[in-house]
Amino acid sequence: MEKEKVFARNYRELLVWQDAIKIAKAVYQLTGKFPKQEMYALADQLRRAAVSVPSNIAEGQARKSPGDFRRFLHISLGSLAEVDTQLVLAQEFGYLSKEDVDPMDEQIQNLRKKLYALINTLPPTTNR
Repeated sequence: MEKEKVFARNYRELLVWQDAIKIAKAVYQLTGKFPKQEMYALADQLRRAAVSVPSNIAEGQARKSPGDFRRFLHISLGSLAEVDTQLVLAQEFGYLSKEDVDPMDEQIQNLRKKLYALINTLPPTTNR
């Protein structure tokens, strides 16, 4: 991973945030294919999880504390796992095809690696 400025002036400069935005946009496009009865169920949950990923990256970076940033990056990883799981469910339920899900899986795996790499650049936190 290209070395990022951990405390960039703006979270929008972070590649992980940019990648997370792309995933969220793709999720919104894909969930548009869901049946109407899923718009307030799986589609809504999937959209919320997808939006949570870049939102937590932004919030963590904005706090300017390595410990807070690390914690929010871990929350982003959890939300990313939710997106991954819910895409699998959408495919299992027949709402999305393998062709829809496979590129998303690749993007998710790449972002997961970048998030872990970014976490590893942060100075260790001390126990209080």
